[in-house]
Amino acid sequence: MTVIDYVIVIVYLIGMIAIGLYFQRKASDSIDSYFLGNRKMPWWALGASGMSSNLDISGTMINTAFIFALGAAGFFIEIRGGVTLIMAFLMIFQGKWNRRAEVMTLAEWMHFRFGKDRQGDTARLIAAFSIIIMTIAMITYFAIGSGKFIAEFLGIPSFMGLSPEFWAATLMIVLAMIYTVASGLYGVVWTDVFQGLLIFGTIIYICILSMVSFNLPDVFHISVPLREGGYMALETTREAWTSVWPTWTLDMPATSTYSIYNLFGIAILFYLIKVTLEGSGGTSQYMIQRFFASRSDRESGLLSLFWTFLLAFRWPFIAAFATMGVVLGTQQGVIEDPETVLPVVINELVPIGIKGLLVAGLMAAAMSTFDSTVNAGAAYWVKDIYQTYINNNATRKQLIKHSRWSSIIIVILGLGFMLFIRNINEIWGWITSSLGAGLLIPTLARWYWWRMNGYGFAAGTVAGMAAAVLQRLFLPDIPEYYAFTIATVSSLIGMVVGTYVSKPTNESVLFEFYKRTRPFGFWKPIKNKIKQETMNDINAENKRDIISTFFAVPWQVVLFLTAMTIIFKRWDQFVWLIIILAALSIGLYFNWFRHLSKEVKVD
Repeated sequence: MTVIDYVIVIVYLIGMIAIGLYFQRKASDSIDSYFLGNRKMPWWALGASGMSSNLDISGTMINTAFIFALGAAGFFIEIRGGVTLIMAFLMIFQGKWNRRAEVMTLAEWMHFRFGKDRQGDTARLIAAFSIIIMTIAMITYFAIGSGKFIAEFLGIPSFMGLSPEFWAATLMIVLAMIYTVASGLYGVVWTDVFQGLLIFGTIIYICILSMVSFNLPDVFHISVPLREGGYMALETTREAWTSVWPTWTLDMPATSTYSIYNLFGIAILFYLIKVTLEGSGGTSQYMIQRFFASRSDRESGLLSLFWTFLLAFRWPFIAAFATMGVVLGTQQGVIEDPETVLPVVINELVPIGIKGLLVAGLMAAAMSTFDSTVNAGAAYWVKDIYQTYINNNATRKQLIKHSRWSSIIIVILGLGFMLFIRNINEIWGWITSSLGAGLLIPTLARWYWWRMNGYGFAAGTVAGMAAAVLQRLFLPDIPEYYAFTIATVSSLIGMVVGTYVSKPTNESVLFEFYKRTRPFGFWKPIKNKIKQETMNDINAENKRDIISTFFAVPWQVVLFLTAMTIIFKRWDQFVWLIIILAALSIGLYFNWFRHLSKEVKVD
C-alpha cells in the first residue's frame, strides 16, 4: 500500500461515517425508525443494501479459497450458505409472507403466530435469545475474515498478546459501529448503497483485469490445507478446474481438511436439501429485516429480484481472484493458504491507486455485512426482551439508548469469541451446518403445520441449539452432514414432544395468522372457516408460488454459474448455460413476475 492507496481508504472511511451521522436524527425518532426506517425506504435501496450486506470479506475469502483449491466445483460447496440460495425462496413467497405480519423482528412474529399468552411469550423469548446467539457467532465469523484481510495491508503489529488479525478486525468494527449505532437502518441502508457502488467498481475492474491479462496454463498446481496443520500442493488441469459440471466424487487426500467433501455428489444433495428446508422456513437477522421494512408484496418481490441479480456479480469477482491466484502461483510458487489468496493477489497484482480503491471496496463489503447484522441483532434485545418484558413503559430515549448499547455489547462478545476460532471455514461450517440447523426444523414447521404451538417451537429450538453446542465441544471434526443431522434430529424430537404435551394455539390466533399470511401446508381446520371462493384464489396463488420456486432455485444457480464461465472463458459451457437461463427466466416471468401486483384479500 502506498500513500495514495492509504488516502483513498481514509477518504472512504470518513465518507461512510459522515453518511451514517447524517441520518442520525431520522433514526432517533423511534425504534421503528431505528430498525425499519419507518417502512418508507424504496425497494431498490433495500435490495442494493441486501447485496452489499451479503458480499462480506469473510465470505469472499472462503469462497475464493474453495474456487482456488477446487476450481468451479468449489461453488457447489458454498450452496451451504455462500451462494445465498435462500434468496430464491424469499423472492417467490417467503419475503411477502414475512412482510404481511407487519412486525419488527422474527421474535415479535412469534406473538403473531402463537398468540400473546404464555406459549407465545415462551416462543418469543427463545427466538430472541437464539437469534442473539447466532448474531454473536456471525460477528465472530465476519471478524476473522476481515481481520485476516485488513492485517495483510495495514501492517498492524501484535499487541497485549493478541494477534494483528484481532486488532485489524477491532479497527474495522469500531469504525462501522460509529454510524451503525448512530443511525440504525437508515444509516445501514444508505451507506450500503454508497458502498455497493464502490464494490461494483472494483468488481468490474478485477473481472476485466483477469480476462485481459491472466490466462490459465493447461496444467498447474493448487494448494489445500491439512488437518494437522500445513498445506499440500496438488496438480490439476485447466479443463478440470474450470468445469462447472459437478462430478460425483472428489479426490482430495485423506489428510486434507477438504477430504470431507470427497463424496461430492452426496455433499451437494445434502446442501440442496438443507437450503430447501432453510428457504422454505425463512430466515432471520438482517436478511429478513429488509422484508419487514418493505412497503408491499410487490416491493418484496422486486427488492429480492434486484438483490439476487446484483449478487450474481459476486461470483465472477471471486473466480477472477482465484484465476489470478493460480497464475501468480505459476510464477513464484503456489499460494499455500487458500484463505489468503484474496489479499495476496491484491498485494502482488493490483496496481497503485487501484489497490486503494479495491481495499476500500472490500472494507465496504465487510462493514456493510457487519452493520446489517448488528442492527438486526440489537432489535431482538430492545423490542423483544427489554421493551416487552423488562420495561413496558420505556420512553423513546430509553429505547434508543438500549438500541445503541446492545449493539456495542453484542459486538464485544463476537470479538471475544474470535480468540477461540482457528480459521474462516471452521466457524462458517459450524454456523451453517450445526448451530443454524438447530433453528431449522421449528422455523420451518411454524409456517406449514397448524398444530405446532409456541412450546413446540421453544423446545425444538433449545434442543437443536444445545445439540449443536455439544457437537462442537465433543465432536468438532465430524463431516458437516453428520453435524447437521445431529442438530436437526434433536430439534425435531424436541419440537414434536413440546407440541404434543401442550394444548394447541388458540383458534382465533391461528385464523388471524392464516388470513393475513396465507401459507400453503397443513391448515385444514382453519381453511374450512374461509369462504370457498376466497380459498380458490389462495390455492391458485400458492400453486403459482410452488411452481415458480422450481424455476427460481435453478435460475439462481445457473445465473451465478453463467457469470463465472465468462471469467473462465469456457464459451462452450456458457452457451448451454445461457440457453437454460433463458428458459428458466421465461418460466419465472409467466408464473411469478407478472402476478406480483395481485394480492388475495381475506375477510
